[in-house]
Amino acid sequence: MSNVEGGRILIVEDDLKLAALIEAFLISQGLDVELLTHGSGAVEHILASNPDLVVLDLMLPGEDGLSICKRLRAASYARPILMLTARSDDEDHIQGLELGADDYVNKPVRPQVLLARIRALLRRSSDMDSANERETTRLTFGPLVVDHARREAWLHEELIDLTGAEFDLLWLLSSNAGRVLSREEIFNSLRGIEYDGQDRSIDVRISRIRPKIGDDPELPRIIKTVRSKGYLFVAVQP
Repeated sequence: MSNVEGGRILIVEDDLKLAALIEAFLISQGLDVELLTHGSGAVEHILASNPDLVVLDLMLPGEDGLSICKRLRAASYARPILMLTARSDDEDHIQGLELGADDYVNKPVRPQVLLARIRALLRRSSDMDSANERETTRLTFGPLVVDHARREAWLHEELIDLTGAEFDLLWLLSSNAGRVLSREEIFNSLRGIEYDGQDRSIDVRISRIRPKIGDDPELPRIIKTVRSKGYLFVAVQP
């Protein structure tokens, strides 16, 4: 993993003017940037070059960003993916997050905002890599096992299919079992930015994690919503 300042960024964006603007700005900030302008072949190129982070436009010729994101995660690309979308529709954001995107930025893109999001994701990814090198922590809650070093979780000895962002959230909650974590704490820990009071990405991920770990989405007993406070991972599993 490259350091945060010199991370390798791959941008997949077909708007040539916007792509050139973003590329020039990120390079001026010390990042190593590569640009693709077409969706076709993007998955193969990303898997071969393994960049530290992918900036992926939603609407692309050849293959759209959601399809690319889904295929990358299916092929075990674990680095951060940041989606660009021209629409502020929650459904686009939710769909991207469900397919494994780590964050999104709305167009028109403000370069400083994009840079802040990229650095936050790179920092989180770098911190996770460093933690994996020095930790072998494994948490067990009845039939649920969460292994930080391997970045894997099992339920009844069956491997749970989690995206990288879902695992990060599950680890954060489970490693703080018995303590309510506010959305502000979760946002700051996972994304390095302040919670704006409207972003639903954490709620979406929790709704996807619950059934995967054997929790009841309608009456959750493992990851509980504490009204007006946040989320509680129950230390003693049912």
